[in-house]
Amino acid sequence: MVTLVLWGLIVAMLAWMGYNYLRIRRAAKIVDNAEFESLIRTGQLIDVRDPVDFHRKHILGARNIPSTQIKTSLAALRKDKPVLLYENQRAQRVTNAALFLKKQGFSEIYILSYGLDSWTGKVKSN
Repeated sequence: MVTLVLWGLIVAMLAWMGYNYLRIRRAAKIVDNAEFESLIRTGQLIDVRDPVDFHRKHILGARNIPSTQIKTSLAALRKDKPVLLYENQRAQRVTNAALFLKKQGFSEIYILSYGLDSWTGKVKSN
């Protein structure tokens, strides 16, 4: 009986992870450093981390819109230009921001694979 419950929990966890993976894949494209860097010139580069982390280090040219403020900052973003999102590592904040932007009608959303920690381009740090 205990084994059945454990297997049920494992299957439920895997199903939930698969569901979330498919949701983010429909909302945004996860890209590597080279593609992300090529999109910076035409897109809106958004760092979704907290301001303290942003001021410590961020990709050159990025704007800081913390994930908690995405809903109130929609007017600062244009739907006709790609939105490029990143944080330290591709985690929950950037996923939530991408899903929200997709629901709001943004069609070109890109996420930096592995986040700022793996970024090889120019950064500004204090």
